[in-house]
Amino acid sequence: QVQVVESGGGSVQSGGSLRLSCAASGFGWNLYCMGWFRQAPGKEREGVAAIAHDGTITYVDSVKGRFTAARDNDKNTLYLQMNSLHFADTAVYYCAPCSVLSGLIMPVSSFRDWGQGTQVTVSS
Repeated sequence: QVQVVESGGGSVQSGGSLRLSCAASGFGWNLYCMGWFRQAPGKEREGVAAIAHDGTITYVDSVKGRFTAARDNDKNTLYLQMNSLHFADTAVYYCAPCSVLSGLIMPVSSFRDWGQGTQVTVSS
């Protein structure tokens, strides 16, 4: 059974830091690009960071220099270190298998087993 479980969110002030984790199971983790996505109230889901199976990392422009993605293939775990958080980073963060096309991070279209996500709230 495919399962992803996100954790590590919380409430911080602008400029603060958080580290998110995503534990995945039930599919060939090592074969997939894995990505972080976020969705703020009233907005569409946005791809934030992606790590390909070969280790290539892609970030959306708005988080470059502030967020760092990493994966531990032995633990089937994805991480997102978020520094210098802005109010605009407030969202529910999710992880999912992904693809990257012309720099755009997208979830794998066939993926249906989204987790509950983890809430990140940044106060200004």
